[in-house]
Amino acid sequence: MSIFPLEQFEKDVRLADEDRALYEKLQAPKTVVVRFGRMKLIGEYPYQSNVTLGCGSKLVVRTHRGVEIGEMLTSTCANAGCSKSVTRQEMLDFIDRSGGRDYPFFNEGKALRVASVDDLNRQAQLDASKPDLVKSAQHLVDEMNLPMRIIEAEPILGGERLTFYFAADERIDFRALVRELAAEHKVRIDMRQVGARDEARLTADYERCGQHCCCKQFLKVLRPVSMRSAKVQKATLDPLKISGRCGRLMCCLRYEDETYEDLRRRLPHRKSRVGTLEGPGIVVSTQILTQLVLVELDNRTRIAVPVEELRDPEAPLPKKEPTPPPEPMYRSRDENKSEGDEIARPKRKKKRRRRRKKAGRSGDDSAASTSSSAPSHGESRSSQSSPRSDQTQSDSSNPKKKKRRRRGRRGSKKKSGGGSTPGSTDSSA
Repeated sequence: MSIFPLEQFEKDVRLADEDRALYEKLQAPKTVVVRFGRMKLIGEYPYQSNVTLGCGSKLVVRTHRGVEIGEMLTSTCANAGCSKSVTRQEMLDFIDRSGGRDYPFFNEGKALRVASVDDLNRQAQLDASKPDLVKSAQHLVDEMNLPMRIIEAEPILGGERLTFYFAADERIDFRALVRELAAEHKVRIDMRQVGARDEARLTADYERCGQHCCCKQFLKVLRPVSMRSAKVQKATLDPLKISGRCGRLMCCLRYEDETYEDLRRRLPHRKSRVGTLEGPGIVVSTQILTQLVLVELDNRTRIAVPVEELRDPEAPLPKKEPTPPPEPMYRSRDENKSEGDEIARPKRKKKRRRRRKKAGRSGDDSAASTSSSAPSHGESRSSQSSPRSDQTQSDSSNPKKKKRRRRGRRGSKKKSGGGSTPGSTDSSA
């Protein structure tokens, strides 16, 4: 049996060959953008190697903190030829839109090489030692009675620095703690105080929407969120429902704040007088997303009007065109005759049933009369000898007469037995 290649499979193979040929033609990038550190810092570093990199490649980079593992995000040079690479100007514009000077961007460093298996294993061992580092540091804090809480520890690959993140309500003098930690770990100690949002960035994982926390996934600059955003978006004011993992208002309330403000400016103010096609009225309430205005007319009726249909309240009302009368549901007898249609009459089922019952009874009566008109000799004798049998048959056929007859018998029995008493004796006796 011969096998015929499918066109779609041939097309996929052709595209795979083209991608492989383009990848072989690519040159190694000269500058790369790397994400590194526990706080997801961003840096742009030069890269001098003949190994072609791709997005997501693990690199060993020298940053302002020391030698550590980083992840390549993109390249900012034109000679890379990758469709996912961006220009340096595009990257700078993105930084300006995302926070400007507050954006954690660094360019003092260098991409050394592609991370080997030994480098990745060493980094995995350092990550596994973080809980022990946090416990030992918290034990020293408790011994010194410092009002602070150790949240996270971050050792780096080169071992030049050990960073501790802590939370506290006020400024603390931790110089004695730093000396104890430096003597214990034999490295430079860096203490970083973080707030509630940065604590969620370090420790939280998923939000109630099912996605990773925005502060951990892509947000670099955490701007404050006010309750006004929740009021403008008409969200619930329950703090438990609009608060994130950090206990503050959710950052996603700021995403649509600008759009809501733009839509809110198009709507009229409450208690202002506007005109509609039904007449002038006063604005009662508005809906931002649907752009509807609830207007109370002068005759106390309320209507919902799109904001595009609002007009000047002093403008005259447009003349309404007369609407044609609705067509009748039933047509007259003359119209049906002229069109040759049959007259639609309602069905009278009950009357037909009564007529059929009457016809059946009359047929039975006529049959009984014919049978009684020519009786046999034996039948005439039986009818003459037992005149009461016809009466019993008629009573049995009629249930009402049967009931009456039973009631009469019961009454006669009561009357006959009512005059006698248990103590009286019969006169004949």
